[in-house]
Amino acid sequence: MNTLLDIKNLVVKFHTEMGSVHPVNGVSYTLNEGETLGIVGESGSGKSVHFLAILGLLPMPPAKIESGDAFFKGKNLIKMSAEELRHIRGREIGVVFQDPMTSLNPVLSIGRQISERLIFHFGMKKSSALNRAEEILDLVGITEPKRIVKQYPHQLSGGMRQRVMIAIALSCEPSLLVADEPTTALDVTIQAQVLELVKDLRRKLGMTIIWITHDLGIVSGLADTIQVMYAGMILERGPVEAVFEDPRNAYTIGLLESLPHSHHRDRDRLHQIQGHPPDMHIEPLGDPFAPRNPYATERCWRERPSLLPAKNSVEGHFVAAWYNIRKDALKDNVNYDF
Repeated sequence: MNTLLDIKNLVVKFHTEMGSVHPVNGVSYTLNEGETLGIVGESGSGKSVHFLAILGLLPMPPAKIESGDAFFKGKNLIKMSAEELRHIRGREIGVVFQDPMTSLNPVLSIGRQISERLIFHFGMKKSSALNRAEEILDLVGITEPKRIVKQYPHQLSGGMRQRVMIAIALSCEPSLLVADEPTTALDVTIQAQVLELVKDLRRKLGMTIIWITHDLGIVSGLADTIQVMYAGMILERGPVEAVFEDPRNAYTIGLLESLPHSHHRDRDRLHQIQGHPPDMHIEPLGDPFAPRNPYATERCWRERPSLLPAKNSVEGHFVAAWYNIRKDALKDNVNYDF
């Protein structure tokens, strides 16, 4: 498989009047062509920030990429000028954001918002771009595309707006689609429709996808690889089946145990990860999850663990931990309701 994206030791900081914030602390991973990567973790874990940084979508200052590289098709995004990145964003990398109502321009028609990208990246004439916009809306399952291209975002439902966002992201046939929590603001029924749409588009177009989410259920049904982030670091990464069935990091186990399962009763309390997320004004020196980790060792408090192959597991399963967790640490015979 060919490598599409290769991120190496990415460090991002926000320099503010209240001091420096450390949202991304040495993130490294590769993404192969045709792969779907699910990135999970609680708010503030660096899931979105690391990707916004390499695409030049963070205000700089206060944000600053302190170190690292991000090679996309062999070219370093971090070394590119703002103008060069403009030709990558939208054309080579399509992005779907969480809230389409704030991402779409309320005073421009749907057709114009799609056609502008086609005109900018491909030099299409306006009429040809609008025709192509109708074709893309049809591709994402929107009925009556000729009518929709003339409408404005406020005239569409939440699910329709999210389909429009996906259409915009796909308009230039990008090599990589990044979906940043695109179903969070949708009800469960519409969320399921959007997920089925993405699965169908992946089959038809052979897309490479990064899906950023809090929802482990979505990752289990959509992704090939799962990446668990905490405090701006990757704590575990590997094939979805391996990580769900044999998690090796205490944070991953905490997330999985927090999910409802098939024999969960209404009166049963869901598992909670004790403690609080770390203060990101303080750069983590050891394992950032150590204060909340029942398996923590003395080494966890003073030395940051590297992401290394998990022992006695499948190829591609990596974990950052100074401790060993029994294979049966996760509750026995648990079936999650995905």
